[in-house]
Order: sequence, then C-alpha cells, then structure tokens
Amino acid sequence: MKLATLKSGGRDGRLVVVSRDLTAMTDAGEIAPTLQAAIDDWAVCGPKLEALAESLEHGSVPSERFHEHDALSPLPRAYQWADGSAYVNHVELVRKARGAEMPESFWTDPLMYQGGSDSFLAPRDPIRLGDEAWGIDMEGELAVIVDDVPMGASREVAAGRIRLLMLVNDVSLRGLIPAELGKGFGFFQSKPSSAFSPVAVTPDELGDKWDGGKVHLPLCVDYNGKPFGRANAGIDMTFDFPTLVAHAAKTRPLSAGTIIGSGTVSNKLDGEPGKPIAEGGVGYSCLAEIRMVETINTGAPKTPFMSFGDTVRIEMLDDKHHSVFGAIEQVVEKYEG
Repeated sequence: MKLATLKSGGRDGRLVVVSRDLTAMTDAGEIAPTLQAAIDDWAVCGPKLEALAESLEHGSVPSERFHEHDALSPLPRAYQWADGSAYVNHVELVRKARGAEMPESFWTDPLMYQGGSDSFLAPRDPIRLGDEAWGIDMEGELAVIVDDVPMGASREVAAGRIRLLMLVNDVSLRGLIPAELGKGFGFFQSKPSSAFSPVAVTPDELGDKWDGGKVHLPLCVDYNGKPFGRANAGIDMTFDFPTLVAHAAKTRPLSAGTIIGSGTVSNKLDGEPGKPIAEGGVGYSCLAEIRMVETINTGAPKTPFMSFGDTVRIEMLDDKHHSVFGAIEQVVEKYEG
C-alpha cells in the first residue's frame, strides 16, 4: 500500500491512497482525514486502507491522476523526528577526514539526534536558506514511521511496530555544525526542515527487498541533473531499523507517528572509502562525504557545498526501474524573509 498527503486539506493535508505505479489515487477521507489520524488508529484504519488500495488497483473505486507536485511530505509535521546514523562508514569518514579516532562504541551503540518536526518541506518545495556560507548540504536517507512503541521495547517488538517507509532529504548546514556541536548541546540551527518522499509505503510493497530491517535497493541521488549517488541502502547498514527504533525507545515510549531516520546512506568500496560513480564507485548521498574522501586522498576538499540554484533529486527504483516512493526534487533558493 502507498499513501500520500495532498496539499489541499489544510496544514496537515488530505490523505489519499496511491496506486502502485504512482499514477492514480483515491480519497481516503472516509477512513482517516490525515495520515497521523490513520497511524493513531492503525489497527482499525490499516486494514481498511489496504482494502481501499486493492480496490484502486482493480479500478473499482473512483480515482484521479496522482501528481507528485501536489503532495506534501506524508506527515507534514510529526510529533517526533529522530535521525540515526546507521551507516557507520559515514561517521568514520567524517572523523578520519579531521584526523580523529572513532570510539569503538560507535559500532555497537547508534548515534541519534532529535530533529525539528513541526514543519517538513514538501518533496518538491525549494530549500530556502539565508546564506550559502552556511555550507548547504543534502543527505539522502530512508526513514520509518512507527506505531506506538513501549519504553524498553526489544528489537523484535520494535520491528513489529514499523508501519511505513519513506525517503528523506535531511538538509544540513555544515558550516554551522562544528560551532553548534562544540557547545555540547547538539544540533539545532544546523538542521533546518527536512523533506520526505511524495509517498510512504508499507513494508510489503518492497517484497523481498525488505528483509524486516533493511531495504536492499540503491538510493538514487542526482545532483544538478547528474548521477551523484547510487549507494545500496541494504549494504554497510550497521544498525537496521528495528535496532534504531529500539534504541530510541530505551528510556521513553514512542508515540504513533514518530519518524526514525537511517542517517546518510553510505557504502564502502572493497573496505575503503567509496568512489564517485564516474570512477567506478557507487558515489555518495551527501556532499560532505565526497569532501571527506577528497580530504583523505589529497589533503583538502575540492567539491563545494550547494549554491543557490543547485538541484537535488532523491529516488529509489525497484528491479524493474519503477519508482517506489516517488522523487524528492528540490532547488536551493535564497530566503528573502
């Protein structure tokens, strides 16, 4: 089942069921007005939405054309957005580039931060920011939306509470991060609003590409119209999604609608840092990573961060080259205030 939130319908949008090929949709308002309302009562709403999705596939309910440009992020705002760093290769490169050793605990205990969730960008909204000097970067990721998760939940319990998956562009301001982390209180200004894919999908939509914890498909990141990243989300993921969800729930319950992110998808190459696609590698899911590799290889980065007018497209294709989640496609613009 694929679900989307249309811009028509107020701040929290209007819930629709979308066909598997992303071409058609049908209104889900009689079941739940919003995706949050559906997640709040998933035991009742989930099966009804599944039935509606099957009816849509069979052409037995009214439908209309689905346009990705009309979609908000599936949850336009959420009670909680916590982003992990499941691909420890990414963290290792960050530290190696600045000559810092990585604690062994990073391989056994996930990193996670709590991001701003009161306002997410729509998947085709521009990224409006005030200053290019802030070090504007995209981060291609995956995320799950969970049902209620009790405090102290095991990995197995956490796995059973995953309801939907999405793609993420976790926008980062690299120029602000060092000083902010240096205060010892975590990210805030350096993490503006993120954007999520036009549709959220139930795990069964991924077939055997979902193993219960990881998605085994490449994440396609195009930068200014050219292939930039094709890292496989199922490779080098040190902490799978049930592990991340259980980590988040260690000392608190997670309410229905909580979003947990994977962190930047990152692959090694023969045990070494990855290479650009043009050099036979699978590329990168953020600019910071290629800059790290350049620093390691040559002593200094040469790839700049994003400028006003730059574009990013993040998408995931199945084995038949069909889009699974739709595409996040954004341009960086100057915020005029």
